[in-house]
Amino acid sequence: MGTEIIRVDPAGGSQEAIARAADVLRSGGLVAFPTETVYGLGASVAHARAVDRLRELKARPANKAFTVHVGSMEAALGFVPDPTGTARRLMRKAWPGPLTLVLDAPDPAAAPALRDLEAEAATAVFYEGTVGLRYPDDALAEALLRVVTVPVVAASANRAGQAPPSCGDDVLRELNGHVDLLLDAGRSRYAKPSTIVRVRESRLQVLREGVLDARVIARMATLRVLFVCTGNTCRSPMAAGFAGRMLADRLGCSERDLPDRGVQVASAGTAGGLGKANDHAVEVMASRGIDISGHQSAALTVEQVHQADHIFVMTEAHRRHVEDMVSSASLRVTMLLADRDLEDPIGGSREEYEACAQAIEKGVAARLQEVVI
Repeated sequence: MGTEIIRVDPAGGSQEAIARAADVLRSGGLVAFPTETVYGLGASVAHARAVDRLRELKARPANKAFTVHVGSMEAALGFVPDPTGTARRLMRKAWPGPLTLVLDAPDPAAAPALRDLEAEAATAVFYEGTVGLRYPDDALAEALLRVVTVPVVAASANRAGQAPPSCGDDVLRELNGHVDLLLDAGRSRYAKPSTIVRVRESRLQVLREGVLDARVIARMATLRVLFVCTGNTCRSPMAAGFAGRMLADRLGCSERDLPDRGVQVASAGTAGGLGKANDHAVEVMASRGIDISGHQSAALTVEQVHQADHIFVMTEAHRRHVEDMVSSASLRVTMLLADRDLEDPIGGSREEYEACAQAIEKGVAARLQEVVI
C-alpha cells in the first residue's frame, strides 16, 4: 500500500492536513513532514510499534534515542524542566530555528511530558542522561507539533546512509509505502540539516554544523547583561563596573577574561554619546578598585536591546524607553532598584556620587542573583 500524500500550500489553508497528520501520529502511524531544514519523519512515543518502525527505517540501535520535536518552548521544558543558563539563551535566541540541542537530563522520570506514558517511552527520548530537542521554524511543522498533543520524536525522512530529503519527491523515492502519510509542502527553506549542539552547563560542543555555524552558536550562547541610564556617564557605567567584578568573582576569573567565559557586560544611555565617564563616578569606583576611566558614553541601540539577556534600568522612564524601542524586550527589562527610581546624580557633589554608588552596588548584587550563567 502506498503512502498517503497531502500536498499543502505553505502559505496557509492547511488546517485539514494538520488535523489528518495529527490523527495518524496519535494512532501510531509515521508521518513525514516539512521543516525549514529538511523533511522529518515523526512517530509518537506513546506507540512503541511506531518508534520501532522508525528505528527500522533509520537502522537505529534499540537503546539509542531520537530527537524530540516540539512546537513551543513550554513543550521543550516538559522534557528538561530546568535547563542551564546557556541552554536557555540558545532556546530564546535560536528557537524556533535550525538548532538541535542535546541537554543533560539525568532523571527521565522527572520529565512532565512523559508522566502519563509507559516507561519504555523514555528509551525513545533519553539516551545516556541526555535528551535532544528541536523546535523547527516552519509554520506547518509547528502547528502539527502543537496540535498532536503527544510527544513526537523524529529523524530526517530518509533511510540510513542516504541524503536527507529537501522536498516531498525525495521522501517518496525512498520511503513510499513505508510511511503512512506525507505532508508535501514543496522544497524546504534551507535544504540543509540543523546544527546539533551539546550543552553541558556553560560548555558547548558542536556535534554537527548545519545551517548555523559555530561562531553564530557561540554568539547566541553568550550571556549579555546591559545597564541603561540616560547619559551613560555615571549610573550605568558604575553598575556595569560592579557587575563585571561580581560575575568574575562568581566564575573565578578576572574581569578581562569574562568574554572568554561567554559573558559580556555593557552599558548605554537613552541619550548617550555625551563623552567620557563623569569624574566623580570615576573617583568613587576607583576607591573600590574598579577602573571606569576609559569609558566612553554610548547611545542605546535596538540591536543591543535585542541581544541582551538581562536589561537593568535606573528609572521607569528608562524602562518605557527600552520597551518602546523593542516591545518584546519587556520580559527582560528590570528596574535596578526594586522599590524606586535611582535618580541621576549629575551635577552633584562627590558625596552624592558616593551615595549613588552604594545604592548601585546593592542593587547590582541583588539583581545578579537572578542571572543564571
